[in-house]
Amino acid sequence: MAGATDWNPILRDEFSKPYWDELMRFVHAERQMHEVYPPHDEVFAALHMTSYENTKVLVVGQDPYHGPGQAHGLCFSVRHGVQVPPSLRNMYQELENDLGIAAVVHGNLEHWARQGVLLLNTSLTVRAHQAASHQGKGWERFTDRVIEKVNQKEQTVVFVLWGASARRKKQLLDLSRHSVIESAHPSPLSAHRGFLGSRPFSRINEILEGAGREPIDWQLPA
Repeated sequence: MAGATDWNPILRDEFSKPYWDELMRFVHAERQMHEVYPPHDEVFAALHMTSYENTKVLVVGQDPYHGPGQAHGLCFSVRHGVQVPPSLRNMYQELENDLGIAAVVHGNLEHWARQGVLLLNTSLTVRAHQAASHQGKGWERFTDRVIEKVNQKEQTVVFVLWGASARRKKQLLDLSRHSVIESAHPSPLSAHRGFLGSRPFSRINEILEGAGREPIDWQLPA
């Protein structure tokens, strides 16, 4: 995890464990033979953009997007100029219904990440056009450690768990200190089963303000 980030000392022990070496070898071999997303220098973008110190919301995603030019290291987010994916469109719809914030034309969520919203996929790489192709190779062990470290923070953190896979992470959390917002996934396959109408964005800010923390400005720059 190159570059300046306060996560490095917190997660350093992971890099000397046998699974990490195997995982890095696997990803390297995949990149030799296939297109892999996101690019090598953006695999840890979520941890570079949202410091440990600043993390106050943790959104648990699953796989990076597996289409060309989409994934850039933040769950649910895509680069400028890339069509907004369906799950994110539903998130924008809910944001408008919840807080009256109209959707922007892009899907880049870096503005949220810089305010302390850690947008963490549980698997940090994926083979092009093959969802779940890098699951079960070791990434989940690493990202569970990230979740556990955030759980150790003294200040209240809001954990956002959308969908069955994310909701399984609830067992890692100390609910006497932190808050959980959970519902169906915003995917078009399930959004109508409890995501739409759940008002997660206003609820996150109510929890943060109740804990004496700065709320998130959800309005993305145009």
